[in-house]
Amino acid sequence: MRKAKGFTLVELLVVIAIIAILMAIIIPVLRIAKERTREAICKANLRTVGIGLLMYSDENDNTMADSSKTNRFLWYDSAGNFRKTDDSDAYWGVAYIDYVMETKVFGCPSLRRVPELIYSVDPELIQEAAFGLNVNISGKNTNAIRHHSQFIVAHDHVEPKMEQGSRDMFHNDGPRTKNLTHYREGGKRARFYWDIFRHNIRIYERFRTGGRANILWLDGHVNSLEETTGDNVPERWYTGN
Repeated sequence: MRKAKGFTLVELLVVIAIIAILMAIIIPVLRIAKERTREAICKANLRTVGIGLLMYSDENDNTMADSSKTNRFLWYDSAGNFRKTDDSDAYWGVAYIDYVMETKVFGCPSLRRVPELIYSVDPELIQEAAFGLNVNISGKNTNAIRHHSQFIVAHDHVEPKMEQGSRDMFHNDGPRTKNLTHYREGGKRARFYWDIFRHNIRIYERFRTGGRANILWLDGHVNSLEETTGDNVPERWYTGN
């Protein structure tokens, strides 16, 4: 009878080493592919939101909804009805829900650490309130804005409404200053910086991601902005001046 021949210890170690090397190569590639898919979904959602806003504007004499009072993340009241635009707890998207139809379109799957500590709400709710609205579009007649392709409507953020200049927005106050001071070192919301430039993260530092954020412009197109301290972002992109 022949004696069965098994694997030697050396052969097993070689196989394990090969598998480990392959896993080390494959896992980062899969992670990158997964994030690209998330970013694509986020961009598609922003484009859909943009279409809804333009439809609203077309049916309301080229004027956007007054979202000056909505400043949090909530879609529904205690009775399960959509909140009104005069409700400070409401998310700004409630003004356009008849044109967008689904709250999930306001979500971004790359939003990992939801900012539940900012307003003390259920983190799950913020997953469908992932974009910050430029306060300067609230109640604005779009005919007053000369270059629609250079006016920001909304972008990736953990703040539901950008209203505090360089504290919330991508522009800064001068070449020797930085933007997003609310979210940088020393700011009250510094723990949430990573969820602003949240796509294609390549640098793992506390206030530096090497990533990018998606932006919705008034003409409806969406593009990405690489992480910046604001020197390349003019304030007029927010003010329309």
